Amino acid sequence: MSWPLISFGAFKLGRNEGAKYPQGYDLPDDAAAGRLLNELLDHGCQAIDTAPAYGLSEERIGRHLAHRRKEFLLSTKVGESFAAGISTYDFSQKAVERSIEQSLRRLQTDALDLVLIHSPGNDEELLTQTPVVETLCRFRQRGNVLRIGLSGKTPAGAKLALGWADALMVEFHQQNVSHLNVMREAHEAGVIVLVKKGLASGQLDPQLAVEFVAREKSASSLVLGTLKLENFISAQRWASQSRAT
Repeated sequence: MSWPLISFGAFKLGRNEGAKYPQGYDLPDDAAAGRLLNELLDHGCQAIDTAPAYGLSEERIGRHLAHRRKEFLLSTKVGESFAAGISTYDFSQKAVERSIEQSLRRLQTDALDLVLIHSPGNDEELLTQTPVVETLCRFRQRGNVLRIGLSGKTPAGAKLALGWADALMVEFHQQNVSHLNVMREAHEAGVIVLVKKGLASGQLDPQLAVEFVAREKSASSLVLGTLKLENFISAQRWASQSRAT
């Protein structure tokens, strides 16, 4: 299974503190979260992105979709934790190992399709001065992590990761095309390119933003965070139409 043009970003499923969206939102209760997740799969969602820093997100995905695990690609992250309204970061070997083991348990799965480094912005320092890459490579060799990569903030960090990464997650939209060159370089090298914040955290017109990302052939998938099924379905349609032109 390859990454679809639109993936579901599960941030809003488990966390509403410290978000950069222009408007606040209430977290869905557990029953509503379960309905949304299953409806997403029913309507063709084939990839879900989460992280330990997304509050209840991993736990809810595991609880409600473990029985449908073969139907979708699953990505999570290492390095960031979020509690009491504060993010903390730890990229030590022990912390990364513990994070992956906890994610496997919460998500109720034997294998993760992708694990990304959850960088706060110091991409190059993380990749060269911590054991995070080496630790992820060991998990990939074991087989319970199938792909590894970087969810970073800088083009320089993304370029540095090309030597070992199976995937990059980068910000890309009409107001920020700083990663475009490295996206295209990654695509040429066969590296998956996941786009985050493609709607600039809700500040852009949804249809125009989705079409902009989909027209860029190096973008493998736009990770879309929403609590409304109809928004996801619309994005699938817009992306498919734009990629076909």
